[in-house]
Amino acid sequence: MDCAELDEAPADIAPLPPADGCAECLAHGRRDWVHLRLCLACGRVGCCDSSPGKHASAHYAASGHPVIRSFQPGETWRWCFVHGTAG
Repeated sequence: MDCAELDEAPADIAPLPPADGCAECLAHGRRDWVHLRLCLACGRVGCCDSSPGKHASAHYAASGHPVIRSFQPGETWRWCFVHGTAG
C-alpha cells in the first residue's frame, strides 16, 4: 500500500523536551512506559500502546499528526496511524 503520510514525513526530527521519556507520563510523575515513540510532525515523545498511558496514540488522536517513529535506541522504523502501515 502506498502511504503519502510515510512518504512525506521526515526520517527524523529533534525531540521536544523532555526527551528522556514520555512527556505526558513524566508530567504525571510516572516512568512506567514500555517503549517510546517520536511524533515526526512536532517532536513530542510519547509511550507506545503496550504502555499504560498509550500517549503516542493519544497524541495522534488529539493532534492528527499521522506518523511516529520508534524512539528506542537502534530502531528506526516509522508508523502511519492513518493507514496502519509501517515504513
